[in-house]
Order: sequence, then C-alpha cells, then structure tokens
Amino acid sequence: MTITAGVDVGTGCVKTVLFSVAEGQVRWLARSCERIRQRDPYRLAEEAYQALLGEAGLGRREVAYVATTGDGESLSFATGHFYSMTTHARGAIYLDASARSVLDIGALHGRAMRVDPRGKVLSYRMTSQCASGSGQFLENIARYLGIAQDEIGTLSQQGANPEKVSSICAVLAETDVINMVSRGISASNILRGIHLSMAGRLASLIKGVAAVEGTVLMTGGLALDGGLVAALRQALAEERSALEVRSHPDSIYAGAIGAALWGAFRHAKLQARGGLGPSGPAVGQAA
Repeated sequence: MTITAGVDVGTGCVKTVLFSVAEGQVRWLARSCERIRQRDPYRLAEEAYQALLGEAGLGRREVAYVATTGDGESLSFATGHFYSMTTHARGAIYLDASARSVLDIGALHGRAMRVDPRGKVLSYRMTSQCASGSGQFLENIARYLGIAQDEIGTLSQQGANPEKVSSICAVLAETDVINMVSRGISASNILRGIHLSMAGRLASLIKGVAAVEGTVLMTGGLALDGGLVAALRQALAEERSALEVRSHPDSIYAGAIGAALWGAFRHAKLQARGGLGPSGPAVGQAA
C-alpha cells in the first residue's frame, strides 16, 4: 500500500487530500479545504497537512509522496510538483469516469480542457486576464450586495427576469451592478444575469476545445455554485449542444486529488527505476 498526499495551493483556498493506493484500488483517507483569508498560504498549507496527518493517524514518514499543484511548488515538505491543468484533469476523471471535458473555474480564471479516459489533456482554452468570469469577481459582487457566498447559487436560480451584464471587464461589470442596484433591480435578477453572462463565455471555452459530446465536469471553487451550473446548462442547451454539464460534491478537491494520484504514479515509476524513493523531482505532467 502506498500513501500519497495532494496539496493544491490556490488563490482563495488551500486544498489537501490523503489517499492510499494498493493494487489499483484508490481510497480516500482524509481531506481539508481552508480559505486563505489574508493568511500566509504556505504556512496554512503546512498546518493543514499536519492536521490531516493527525486526522488519519499517520506520521510524515508513512507518506510516500507529497505532490503539490497550483501555487504550491515552493512548499518545503513537497516531494514534487504537477501542473494544475494536469491535476484537475486527472482529478476530474477520478470523480466522474465519464468526463471527457473539464471546466475548472477558480478565483481568478476559468479554463476548459478536453481529456481522454486516463485524464490526459488533449486541448485547452483559458479565459483572458480579466477576472469577470472568476470566483473573485462573484465574491466582490456578493459583498456589495450584502449576501453570503453560499447564497449566490440559490438566489440566482430565483431570478425570473435576469438583468444583462454587458461588460467582460470586471471593473466595468461591477459598475453595471452598482447602477442596477440604484435602479431597484433585485439581487436574484442581478446574480442570474451575471451567471448567464459568465456561462456564455464559459460555453465558448468549451466549444474552443472541440468538445461536442459526453460529460463536462466542473471543478474548482465555483463548481458547486448551482446558479452557474444551471446557467451553463441553459447556455449549452440554447446552442443545441449534446454536452452534459455535471458537478460533484468533491469538485473543489479535483486539483489536490489529481496531484495525489499523479504522485502515486510517479512514485511507482521511481521505485521501478531502482528504488529512488519519494524524493525525486516530479515537475510537469506525468505520462
């Protein structure tokens, strides 16, 4: 049995997972998601990892490989690092084996990937540097509207007359929202309009990777935003797409999951090449 850890240091959260891998059988041991909230992400990752080991009743020497992704390359306790696009693809396949496309929407960007059954990335597209299609943008809007983040999805789905947000610039879009509030537009209709605007751009990303059928699994921080999921389904339906959009309760952990599983793969390769152990380098995509 091999114990591996995955640590995904994102812009908004640090996600940490532990897995055991034995003869092709993969099993969860523990998981943690901590919001950074102006804390040092590296110190938070260290604390989260130590807490996870305690929860699982493991010592550091019992973990064969600690794989990082996202911004976690410089973590002192890491064995190796994997690109986040690679880890999200592999994590998505673990969560939903039918996935053939992945839509990762984080705090600062969104990206679409077309993948094969093993989680290899075949093509990808990313949003521009503007943050209006991101979690940070939605968080800013929610703060202005005076609502909690976990209310966004529910309120959005209650919007019967969505107000269109025309700008793709986060700053200008926020100005649009201020004007909407001054005109008495409800929060639900504002959020529904924002979600539909985001969904249109995300649907274009999916189209850009030549995904035409099968399951699109949403990962990242916005994967559990029910309003965004519903808006994306609507956008694809209007284009008569055969794609099925899904989310998973553990979608936020996809990057960390993929890192842990690629770490197990790389550890086995290193061992097969002469027992190099878990200390060898592992930067990039495992093949």
